[in-house]
This record gives sequence, structure tokens and C-alpha cells, in this order.
Amino acid sequence: MNANRNLRIVFMGTPEFAVSSLKAVLSAGFDVVAVVTAPDRPAGRGRKLKASAVKEFAIHKNLPVLQPISLKDPEFLKQLESFKANLQIVVAFRMLPKAVWAMPEFGTFNLHASLLPAYRGAAPINWAIINGEKETGVTTFFIDEEIDTGQIIYQEKTAIGINETVGELHDRLMDLGGQLVVKTVSELSKGPVKTHSQKQAESLKPAPKLNRENCRIDWETSAREIFNLIRGLNPYPAAWTELHHREEVQRVKLFQVRVTDIPSSKSPGSIEIENRQMLAHCSDNILEIQELQLEGKSKMSVRDVLNGLHLNNDLKFV
Repeated sequence: MNANRNLRIVFMGTPEFAVSSLKAVLSAGFDVVAVVTAPDRPAGRGRKLKASAVKEFAIHKNLPVLQPISLKDPEFLKQLESFKANLQIVVAFRMLPKAVWAMPEFGTFNLHASLLPAYRGAAPINWAIINGEKETGVTTFFIDEEIDTGQIIYQEKTAIGINETVGELHDRLMDLGGQLVVKTVSELSKGPVKTHSQKQAESLKPAPKLNRENCRIDWETSAREIFNLIRGLNPYPAAWTELHHREEVQRVKLFQVRVTDIPSSKSPGSIEIENRQMLAHCSDNILEIQELQLEGKSKMSVRDVLNGLHLNNDLKFV
């Protein structure tokens, strides 16, 4: 039987998703000796420097904060070592060099928002919904040389609602992740934990970084696939398409749609306005567009858009 370890923890993270885990670790009474987060970045119209969500929370809790530009900077490594941490926790941060993750005696573990080995990569919550998964979860694992491949410590599963958006799932996984991080730290405080290797599979679904192209709607695909893409990108960064209206072309973001059982009878992307409804033809069925954002405008219901613009059937999504 191992005696309880006296943990000294360095926490690494940047966005709001990571704050939940840091808050949970502190609430559970563990000793966080320092926080590492991203440098302040310009934000907003005035491009003023803005601190990360993790930095703001850490300052509120009077925790020392490190914001290295390079994680290999000798001065940063010297500072990190000076805290004499024996455990590091990483949540929604960047890839660590070995000099960092191998530093603490009891290792460095990461919280990942998927059931590894599925959805390794930068956007696991989005891609689980985009691909129409019915289940996802959170995983804690020890970091090693590769990305998201280390020994799994714990996993927690959760169902994905049929209409759930990425924003809703993000918030649920944020809370679930905080609980799993605390469970992991609690067990590590008692001594070494039993881990298991990630299963090797030929066809693992990746979770690549979102970009302009993989957020664009392809109207040649099914109504269900488009529905999943839209909710998998709602509220951010949002699925987009081009609206062609006579000679005008403008970029449009779609946020809420409904899959109908009406078979498509026109070319994909064709739009019909009927009974104050906007109906878009896909490769199989019709999709009812319910909420969108025209370029330069605020997010609006389709009813409000139709009332304001008096659009006719001379429309097409491309």
C-alpha cells in the first residue's frame, strides 16, 4: 500500500474549457503551484491585448502565471523547474516538448475531449457531431512523444443528443472533464495508477483543425450530413455557404436547420420560399433553414430575414 503523495501541480491551459478543470482541482483541495497559459493576444475592434480565460481565473485565485512564447525557451524551463512540481495537468493547451512533459516525477497528463483513440486532434467535439456520432466522452492520458497517443488513465462516456449543438456538448464535456481530472488527480495522489495502451486501429476518425474549407457546406451531400455539419459548428465557427440572388453573391452562415422527409426535386442548393419558409434542396431531401446570418448582419430567424428582404425564389446556395 502506497502512502499518499504530496502533490505539487502545475496546470497548463488556455480557453474557458480549461478553466472548469482548474477550478475543479482547486475546489478539491489540491495544491496548484503555478499556471502556464498562452501569451496575451490582441482582440476586439481596438485590438487591445486580452488575457486568456485561464490567466484571468488564475490571477483571481492569486496563482503564479507563466506565459512563454516558446516552450523550449531555457528561461521558461528554468522558471518551470523552480516550482518543483511533481505533476502537470494539461487541458486545451499546445503540444509540449519532452523537456516540459517529462519534467515532473509523477508525469504529465492531458484531458482530451473524445474517447481516445478516436478523434485525436484539435477539434474533437466538433468532429464527433459532424460525423453523426451518438456517443463521445472525455479521456485522461499520460503525454508522450506523439499527439494524443499516450497511456490512457480514465475515460467517461456520454450520449450526444440528436439535435445537440457543439456549443451545448462543449459545455457538458467541460464539466465532465473537470470531474474526470479531479478523479485522475485523486487516484494519482494515492500512488501509481493502472493505465492501458490505446487500441491500434486502421480506420480511426481524426479531428483536424477547422478551416474555411472544411466548414463550407457541400449541397451535393445528404440533408442529414449538412444538418450534422451545421450543428457541429454552431455557434462557432459556423457552417457557411454562398447565397446567389440574381447578380448578387454573399456569404451566409447557417445555425439552425431542420431535416424534412420531403424528397428533393431540384438541383442541390436550390432554394424555394414557401409559406414564409426557406427550403433548400440537398442530394436526397429538403432542409428547412430556420436561422442564419447574412454577411455584415446579425444572426436572425429566417422569418425575420424574409420579412425584411422580401426574397423570391430566384435564390440558390452554392
